[in-house]
Amino acid sequence: MKRVVCFHLLNDYSGSPIVLRMALRGLLKRNYRVDLVTTQGGVLDDLQTYENLNTHTYRYRFSTNPAVTMARYMWVQLYTFVLAFKWLMAKDTVFYINTLLPAGPALAGRMMGKRVVYHYHENAKAKGVFYRVLAWLMQRLAHQIICVSAYQASKLKPSKKITVIPNALPQEFAERVTSDCERAFKLQNILMLSSLKSYKGTDEFIQLAAELPEFHFTLVINDEERNIKEYIEQKGLSISDNLCIHPRQDDVVAFYEKASLVLNLTNKNMAVETFGLTALEAMTAGLPVIGPTEGGIAEIVKDGVNGYQIDCHEKDKIAQRIREMLSDKNLYSLLAKGALETAKNYSEDRLTEAVANILIND
Repeated sequence: MKRVVCFHLLNDYSGSPIVLRMALRGLLKRNYRVDLVTTQGGVLDDLQTYENLNTHTYRYRFSTNPAVTMARYMWVQLYTFVLAFKWLMAKDTVFYINTLLPAGPALAGRMMGKRVVYHYHENAKAKGVFYRVLAWLMQRLAHQIICVSAYQASKLKPSKKITVIPNALPQEFAERVTSDCERAFKLQNILMLSSLKSYKGTDEFIQLAAELPEFHFTLVINDEERNIKEYIEQKGLSISDNLCIHPRQDDVVAFYEKASLVLNLTNKNMAVETFGLTALEAMTAGLPVIGPTEGGIAEIVKDGVNGYQIDCHEKDKIAQRIREMLSDKNLYSLLAKGALETAKNYSEDRLTEAVANILIND
């Protein structure tokens, strides 16, 4: 029977480990043996209940000092490179590399003659030289590359070893979130979930809240409260009374339950969404989405079907669409229905079966 040895740098609550948890859960339910090498303290900890899973952990965290972060990263690459040789004599073993970052074990796997499969979540071109080097390395080490969108795949050198498997949401998320178009419309609440980066549209969202005092705005930032306060002070941003800002959350279902529509304001000139998981979460809750005009998210958000594609710098146009959607109940209902229909195309079962086929079938 196949053994899957999976390497993931940082086990937290972001999109890539959430998708990885689904993929590994699909393998574990099929009774495949899985070895997971990562940190503790994130969504991947939920897999510990499976008897056919072995976990190997190490300590790693980001630092506000880039030099310290890089030193820690390089140490983990050395450690996992050496650890990978634990499976030197293991037969029928595939190395599953989640994101570009675990380069050390990918190199070790290739040296040992193991099959190496990358699950590529990033946009290396937009993230800088370091990630472009890692993407170059991936294309030389990988036997197979899983991309999360056609847009992302188009940025790699064309190859038969590239397969597009769109992301999905955990089944339990779909079961917990409820869609109530009537209630959502009445809430008049605009939601955005983001990280504490300028290119993710945090500044634009805060400005929109000030410009649209007739609506409620909710911003959930994947960071600690003290870092959020420091960012706001450094930027000199003014927080209006109709805006609530929340720090990192382990569970975001309640926020979708209290929202009317969801924004993604990633600046396409600085970074491009390779997929857009929050857009899919929103649509699963029956919420229309306004998102960028480029990237994997543009393959999900369709004008007049489940929301609108508008770039973050066009704040007047975004404000206009918000007013239209939250004042015209018929339009809102049409877009909400389109959002639910779109979400049906991104099921966990579809993702896990596709990933399993790549990993298990040479």
